[in-house]
Amino acid sequence: MTDDLKKMYRTVMDDNFPPQIKITIGTQVLIYKKRTWKITDEKSGDLIEKGLRYGENPGQEAALYELFNGNLVLGDCHFIKPGNGLVSAITEDDMIQSGKHPGKTNLTDIDNALNILKWLTNGPAAVIVKHNNPCGVAYGSSVSDAYHRANQADLIAAFGGCLVLNQPVDMATAELISKDYLEVVAAPGFEEGTIQILAKSANLRIIRIARIDMLHQYLDTRFMDFKSLFDGGLIVQQSPINRIRSKDDFSIAATENQGQTYTIKRHPNDEEYADMLFGWQVEQGITSNSVIYVKNGVTVGIGTGEQDRVGVAEIAIFKAWTKYADALCMKEHGISYKDMELEIEKGKKDQIILDEIDDKTDDAKGGLIDATMVSDAFFPKRDGIDVAIKEGIRAIVQPGGSIRDWEVVMACNEADPQVTMVFTGQRAFKH
Repeated sequence: MTDDLKKMYRTVMDDNFPPQIKITIGTQVLIYKKRTWKITDEKSGDLIEKGLRYGENPGQEAALYELFNGNLVLGDCHFIKPGNGLVSAITEDDMIQSGKHPGKTNLTDIDNALNILKWLTNGPAAVIVKHNNPCGVAYGSSVSDAYHRANQADLIAAFGGCLVLNQPVDMATAELISKDYLEVVAAPGFEEGTIQILAKSANLRIIRIARIDMLHQYLDTRFMDFKSLFDGGLIVQQSPINRIRSKDDFSIAATENQGQTYTIKRHPNDEEYADMLFGWQVEQGITSNSVIYVKNGVTVGIGTGEQDRVGVAEIAIFKAWTKYADALCMKEHGISYKDMELEIEKGKKDQIILDEIDDKTDDAKGGLIDATMVSDAFFPKRDGIDVAIKEGIRAIVQPGGSIRDWEVVMACNEADPQVTMVFTGQRAFKH
């Protein structure tokens, strides 16, 4: 059974999808061409033409299509035009090393990382994605620093993840990456000598995305978003546009209730605004309901896909504490927190080691002291932020619009020290 499962994961599925798809919307026709690459057949050793390895799971056929022709206009909305492909335009030359040959999830992970990176233009940035959600996102003083910070944000989830960088991979970054296990590394370029270092991992997919330096052009361009229903139906929507481009686009949280005005007393400083902007931009690529915490241009805790907001705020706190302890254990002792637990159970290590790690994590509250809390939708009650205020956060970003906004404003003003909060005026749901 185990051998059958391993074989299933290695198998590149037959692809019976047509080489071209036409979608007619009213009188307008969109034409998509299937993307394939030459790979070496594992049985014959011959070069064969193949598309995706498989879909979300082995046994599911899948295909990648690039918009080839058709300029869709609906009302005042001009959708993205042909010739602007990123992931859908990956060529054989861009597929520097195909590794185990990419499947659907590898490419959608790259796509969502690019969706986040298009907002992060203030310097070197790294996004590590797994299961279409970021594990760690960070700015850095260099590419290697950005990768290190993003990786340290969640060493556990980053294992086997998809790394996308907004600047070329240099030698320092390649050396760092080679010490970790990743499924995909994508960047706008790879400096001389870096491919040889990365290629030591034979299964790693190494992919060039040449247009990363032009990501800013996609900020105001909508695409057609299709959601397939299991009954064969479709829901179609425009993609969202994030209106927050600078700190001036935020509004200081204020609301009225029963004739009384409630306003945030402490306004953000420049450092807080920087994290607010960073956090809201990262939020664009996270599955809702979500709450995240960021600090100094790096994600601290990421909570995704929950049904209640206070619950996801608590999950993100739990993850922040867990990841902080794990990174600290790795830094000080060279092994993960869980591996240290096993060593202690076997009598090879002393419990005092983890007690010290736990004490340091407790003192730092999982790195949440002075962090910024970001929510993709409003807080229906103050309980969602009360749990974060206890951890020492200093700022909150949220859309606003709840009938109980006044409670949330009061909670911030009552905090000691006071917490500042801004409204975005728009929601950032992503399903």
